[in-house]
Amino acid sequence: RGCVRYQGNSQESSAQPGSSRHGQSQLRSVAFSGAIKKHQKSLSAWFSHQPNEERQFGPSFSLDAVHVDPVIRESSLEEILKPSPDLTIQNQLQQPRRKVISLHNLFDVDACGRQVKNVVLYGTVGTGKSTLIKKMVVDWCHGRLPRFELVIPFSCEDLSHSHAHVSLRRLITKKYQHLRDVVPVLEASNLRVLFILNGLERLNLDFRLAGTELCCDPNEPVPPSAIVVNLLRKYLLPEASIIVTTRPSAVRRIPGKYVGRYAEICGFSDTNLQKLYFQMRLSQPGCSGEESQDRSSAEQENLVEMLSRNLERHNQITAACFLPSYCWLVCTTLHFLYFTRTVPPSQTLTGIYTSFLRLNFSGEVVDSTDPTHISMMKYVAKTVGKLAYEGVMSRKICFSEEDLRQCFEVEMKTESELNLLEVFRSDVFRFFLSPCVQPGKEHTFVFTIPAMQEYLAALYVVLGEKKTLAQRVGKELSEVIGKVSEDVAVVVNIISKVLPLRFLPVLFNLLKIFPRYFSRVSGKDRDAIAHTMAQELFKEEDYYNDDVLDQINSSILGVEGPMRHPDEAPDDEVFELFPIFMGGILSRRNRAILEQLGCSIKNLAAFEIAKAMKKTVIRKGRRGLPPSELMDYLFFLHEFQNERFTAEAIRSLRAVNLSSVKMTPLKCSVLASVMSTTCHEVEELNLTSCNLDSSSLRTLFPVLLRCKALHLQLNSLGSDACKEIRDLLLHDKCVVSSLRLANNPVGEQGARYLAEALAKNRSLTQLSLLHTGLGDPGAEAIAQHLAENQHLQELNLGYNSLTDTAALRVVEVAKRHETLDKVHLYFNDISEDGKRALDSLRMDRDGVRALVFLTAGTDVSDYWSHILSVVQRNLPFWDRERVRQHLTLLLQDLESSRSQTANPWRKAKFLRVESEVKKMLGKLQDGSL
Repeated sequence: RGCVRYQGNSQESSAQPGSSRHGQSQLRSVAFSGAIKKHQKSLSAWFSHQPNEERQFGPSFSLDAVHVDPVIRESSLEEILKPSPDLTIQNQLQQPRRKVISLHNLFDVDACGRQVKNVVLYGTVGTGKSTLIKKMVVDWCHGRLPRFELVIPFSCEDLSHSHAHVSLRRLITKKYQHLRDVVPVLEASNLRVLFILNGLERLNLDFRLAGTELCCDPNEPVPPSAIVVNLLRKYLLPEASIIVTTRPSAVRRIPGKYVGRYAEICGFSDTNLQKLYFQMRLSQPGCSGEESQDRSSAEQENLVEMLSRNLERHNQITAACFLPSYCWLVCTTLHFLYFTRTVPPSQTLTGIYTSFLRLNFSGEVVDSTDPTHISMMKYVAKTVGKLAYEGVMSRKICFSEEDLRQCFEVEMKTESELNLLEVFRSDVFRFFLSPCVQPGKEHTFVFTIPAMQEYLAALYVVLGEKKTLAQRVGKELSEVIGKVSEDVAVVVNIISKVLPLRFLPVLFNLLKIFPRYFSRVSGKDRDAIAHTMAQELFKEEDYYNDDVLDQINSSILGVEGPMRHPDEAPDDEVFELFPIFMGGILSRRNRAILEQLGCSIKNLAAFEIAKAMKKTVIRKGRRGLPPSELMDYLFFLHEFQNERFTAEAIRSLRAVNLSSVKMTPLKCSVLASVMSTTCHEVEELNLTSCNLDSSSLRTLFPVLLRCKALHLQLNSLGSDACKEIRDLLLHDKCVVSSLRLANNPVGEQGARYLAEALAKNRSLTQLSLLHTGLGDPGAEAIAQHLAENQHLQELNLGYNSLTDTAALRVVEVAKRHETLDKVHLYFNDISEDGKRALDSLRMDRDGVRALVFLTAGTDVSDYWSHILSVVQRNLPFWDRERVRQHLTLLLQDLESSRSQTANPWRKAKFLRVESEVKKMLGKLQDGSL
């Protein structure tokens, strides 16, 4: 049969040079050549066009700039039909030793020297079939595929929606109008033509003569599926080459005798391909937005380096990036985490995952031959979603074969359901689940991307798939009774007009009670969803974990440091993204995308869930939350995308404490976006040790304006940031009354900016510049503008290397200030003479209280405990040797003042303070403080 099959091909091959010359003579006509050039230009514009997700979640790149060809291995029908081996990580990353073949060599002669005309290119979901075809078309348009003179691509999805009879000629000219002069001579011109049929699994083909009649006339109208069958049979345009892409389950729809070569797309089975993709994608000039070129380039290189190291460790991400689709998701997530400066409503983490699923499953059904035509995403939500949800509830990420059987097979009742499961296992299973890479767990499965487990669990709950048997039966019975009652209503109305049967309307109303009752019961399900969301969002055992954005970052880039010992007990799994994804899925935009995927969430259901959430989520959100948990709550509100709900939640937050949360540009944007839903004043905003810089302050500017107490300590804020703070304090809507900038490198120039702000600000009453490197010039700048201020009450200039001159200058100006009554000057380089001069100013009843030493003349200062507590709090950030020297000086001053007083009560006070200082010095020397 094989000899008969290829005999014609061999003869055609020998006759090809003459035919080719004839084709070339045909191409010499200007009209002919011009038509194909227009066709190439049109195809190039269309196939180079990136999907909306590329432009929405990052800069748009050309296909040539970031494309990496996946591994393609030659296969055979026997390998496709034989049972698949155990799906372990070794089998996935170490493919059988089959011949690797490039895309451009798919039509080379086979092992027997026969010319290949029909190629079947297959691969599971996410391996890059469609992208590879796009690249192939673009290559032809730019002259990089000289084997073919004309390429005609068709989408099998489009063909499946067309039921009218149409001729091949009409089908081509309808889609590609530039070819209307070329099509009539296709058969006679011997052009080297390539037909591309992408997504063959969308078509239900029948190669039996009884099912699809023979057709060799390009002008004869037949169903689109018949055109495809006859092209593959070589009855239509026998000289044409054809490449078909399909999922593995649909390969057998084409009889083997019509296929010259099988090729499997194996994705990025080589980690070097993964690294190359990330290198090309993350190193693009437009990737990092509008930051300075040097800084953005360094950050891009650092990301690529960390990602490469994580891939080399053969972590779970290596198995995930086996699929090119997941490489796209990783890059998109990193762009979201690192290079997002503003967050429009369309940019959410849930939106990224929802759009990622649309890219891979838009219009997909599990099996086009199945009469139910269930959408792939709906099937995944019901089956894989159930597995994901049960894993989240039991805090489990590894699943055995028994776990899979319980979720996929336990409810199998019909042949159709079993067939759907077989298709799913063949085509989609590896997209969501991959073998575990942990030693000893090779035969268990984990979700390919950890966050995908939480997303699918959230989708499972929000879609209402989490139901008991009674609830499912009740829903089906309610729908049946509801439909029947509509028909019964018509009959009852007719009969009641003819016969006086008064009991019929009564029975009819009784019949309608059940659907009404069930609708009330189903309303309880929405309360349960809201309760689940609140319970998972505010789990106390997760209070002191990293915030979810840092968790995602660690899952992609890994955690730097020593590897965990195999015998060491693993940390408990956390699923803090689960409730956040639940809220994100309920947003209007994500519901619209899921509707396209066959997962419908009605507006009424979303409204009722949001209404129920007000009783639970907002009430629990009012409680004091740890900083990382509060960041998660704010991120949840951003993902939910419900402005009215967010405004009500934010109004209940009078104090926002995010201290020690690493405020990346994304987190700053989320905070600004969420807080912008209201205009109420915030009593306190604590951003201590949050890695802020000047760009962060610009992003948060509208929020900072409304904060009364603003804590910005320990943020490396230099002069550029002080310029932003100056603009903030000079704004006419600024309400900041307390500003703490301790332990920031403000410096002399920063002090000048702050001094300008002090001169005209009308709201500030407390300013802390403790340990900000002012020096004498900075203090002089503050003193110069301090006289113009009329509202400041307290100024802290401690630990700034101030000498006697600068300290006295500040206190003299403060003495004449209308409202300023307290100046902190401890831990500065003030001599004994300076101390006495400051004491003389203090003795003047019109003077200001200057906190310099622990003593006040021959008595202990009233603020000694305050000064020591400030030292103890800031010791981790100060120079310990310098602190030791200052404490020694303070101790000597205490001992000297104690010797000058005869009052036993005062001596006792001195001894108490001395013991505290000695205790602090002892702990400092031991390293225990």
